[in-house]
Amino acid sequence: MKIGIDIMGGDYAPAETIKGVQLFFEQMPDSSVHLLLIGDAQASAPYMALLNNYHHRYTFIEAGEVIGMHEHPTKALKEKPNSSIAIGFGLLHKGKADAFISAGNTGAMMVGAMYSVKAIDGILRPTIATPIPRVDGKFNFILDAGINADCKPEYLVQFAQLGSLYAQHILGEENPRVGLLNIGEEEGKGNLLCQATYPLLKELPGINFVGNIEGRDIFLDKADVIVCEGFVGNVAIKMAESIYDIFKVKKGFSDPFLDNFNFEIYGGTPILGINSPVIISHGIAHALAFRNMIELAGKIISSNLTGTFKERFRQTVA
Repeated sequence: MKIGIDIMGGDYAPAETIKGVQLFFEQMPDSSVHLLLIGDAQASAPYMALLNNYHHRYTFIEAGEVIGMHEHPTKALKEKPNSSIAIGFGLLHKGKADAFISAGNTGAMMVGAMYSVKAIDGILRPTIATPIPRVDGKFNFILDAGINADCKPEYLVQFAQLGSLYAQHILGEENPRVGLLNIGEEEGKGNLLCQATYPLLKELPGINFVGNIEGRDIFLDKADVIVCEGFVGNVAIKMAESIYDIFKVKKGFSDPFLDNFNFEIYGGTPILGINSPVIISHGIAHALAFRNMIELAGKIISSNLTGTFKERFRQTVA
């Protein structure tokens, strides 16, 4: 399998990106993954010696342009066709890469995913999903995590289906529990969106819907998949990230549960509901995050998760 990686994406690229590639090669010596390193050769040259022992495991693809973190996504993709992100999506669109990962401009990654790879037939809105640490050492999975701030009930129903399939095929949950994030446990609680979504999820075949869960349940073993609109999901995730930053980084506390709030241990966030695997990460990503993004992309490809999505929603279209 071939995974494209934008080695120019992120605040610490290309140094940390290439170190992440090295880490992956060292720790996964038997992996069948072949990496397509997309970036500027001159900028990357000081770090490429780290990969001297792994020439057979990667191909370098020159990209003479870089989309900056604060550039307008659509304009940048149009005006910089030789950027690492544009070339990555081109490889994905042509079938020359099986997945694409980057810690670069998030907006450009989203635009590229929507207009190059495009949504699977039957998907109303692709979504991004993020693991949330649980007190028992496992992770819950929350979606949408920020790209769909305003949602219709039908969107949340599809998020539940996408999240449930992801939990089954990638996280290894045999019968994942799906919860609707709300302000109370009782049916009928919440805003108009939650009130309209609840009965749809309750009657939806193929998922294990366990009802409403509250904010205090996010870190508990009550639901494996947590569904909400992107506005709420993003607030919840940013709050979780602040917990790690405050107690681990600033106050120096040490605890296994707290350690799981470090986003680098899962690497990045997959975009679910598009025709090829795309994973995006924080701009502050270091080597560990890139290593774990590569591994996650490999799991998604090996599990044929995208094919599973297409089959599920082909039935919806029919």
